[in-house]
Amino acid sequence: MKILYAAQLSPNDSAQYRAWALERLGHQVAPLNGFHYQPQAELLRKLLHRAQMGPWVVRLNRDLLAQAQRERPDIFWADKLLGLWPTTLDRLRAMGIRTVSYMIDNAFGPRRDPGWRLYLKCIPHFDLHVVQRDKNIADYLQRGARDVLKIQTAYEPTIHFPMDRSRSRTWSDADRDRGVSFIGTSYDDRPEFLTRLWRECGFPVVISGDRMWNARLDSQAAQRLYTGSELYGTEYREAIWRSKINLSFLTHSNQDEFVHKSFEIAACGGFLLAERSDGHRARFIEDEEAVFFTGFEECAQKIRRYLPDAAARERIAQAGQQRAVRSGYSNDAQVAKILARLEALP
Repeated sequence: MKILYAAQLSPNDSAQYRAWALERLGHQVAPLNGFHYQPQAELLRKLLHRAQMGPWVVRLNRDLLAQAQRERPDIFWADKLLGLWPTTLDRLRAMGIRTVSYMIDNAFGPRRDPGWRLYLKCIPHFDLHVVQRDKNIADYLQRGARDVLKIQTAYEPTIHFPMDRSRSRTWSDADRDRGVSFIGTSYDDRPEFLTRLWRECGFPVVISGDRMWNARLDSQAAQRLYTGSELYGTEYREAIWRSKINLSFLTHSNQDEFVHKSFEIAACGGFLLAERSDGHRARFIEDEEAVFFTGFEECAQKIRRYLPDAAARERIAQAGQQRAVRSGYSNDAQVAKILARLEALP
């Protein structure tokens, strides 16, 4: 099929990974890059995100329809796109194009993020919505959605893969310079949680992520724990390899059931210590394919148990990697489920 794919596209964005998966599955992707419809000034970008109006939104909808006229795609795929008009979707459907919205953020969550004004109006106008929470299925249906599919976030097989032990020397903990590692954002209480692991327990905590960590950690913790950089692609994968323990937190303010980081860590062959949830427990066998914790005390207990036990970490990491591949936690498998649902629509 030919798929008109509108998203913020860069090598560091998960939307790009899903576009690659569509191509690997044999489909033709006609991209429309949402980054081209943003002002350069940071203040204007923030205002646009909140209001979803102005010349950038006008140009996005105009160009999308023009590209649809040229390309005549079978499917229009909006990946985490907020600036669409309902009339644009209606015109696409009138052209015989099936429309799908992929949105793993929570438009109905307690965090009350801005930017949802147009998106909420568009809910009844898509043929299919793809979400990652059971709760969101009811939310969307109550807003008039025609169809809703729950999937899970996924790893990208061209980026998230284990070391090829057949071609490289065997690694040991001597090669791992990240003890208790977290790579990601500073949502919820993560700064306080990680600081306590270091300050109260003496664990060798290492944090990588965006610059908000500097603002949310106290000055001493920021100096000692924060690496000062976001990690993507090869650097992200190799940081997982170089970590004895890879932490993965749920974003409670987004009502997450699981997080993509857990699948990426497992796919890279990293030892996964993730926050316990029904979503994680349904996807990994606890203490065999991943290790879980609830709350600070249990997390500290699990770190004390596994940090000195390289053999146990290696055994669990290998089993987790095999589970991620065997159970289809890749972009290819998840994207294929979406396309199958679209094809089954009347």
